[in-house]
Amino acid sequence: MLKRVEDGPAIVACNSCRLSPETRADGDGVTGGGRLVEALRTVKARDPRYAGIAVQDMACLFACQDHCTVHLRAPDKVGYVMGRFAPDADAARAILDYAVAYADSDHGRVAYSDWPEGVKGHFITRTPPPGFVVE
Repeated sequence: MLKRVEDGPAIVACNSCRLSPETRADGDGVTGGGRLVEALRTVKARDPRYAGIAVQDMACLFACQDHCTVHLRAPDKVGYVMGRFAPDADAARAILDYAVAYADSDHGRVAYSDWPEGVKGHFITRTPPPGFVVE
């Protein structure tokens, strides 16, 4: 059931998420999550600033009320689940830009002034790393 992946900063995207609250897949039958994974990988490949961020995908993050969700995580850092993204390059770039600032932070906390506009309003929850709670 579990598949081992890199243990560094990563965006784990739900590849089975809906395209929108009303629609599961596009005209080609690809889910919104599948399109978001494609966009994340395409944008990442085109910009060396994103080299330190892994893009991983899995089926269902259980955030089904929110379409196109991702989980941002790194060892010993607070993690974040974000959703309600359009599955496109603009959203992918905003997520990756935030991930770079997140990876550079001490504990996963990024100053609001450093948040890309494209992630504001998309946070669903934060998760403490194993063995920690947030003060």
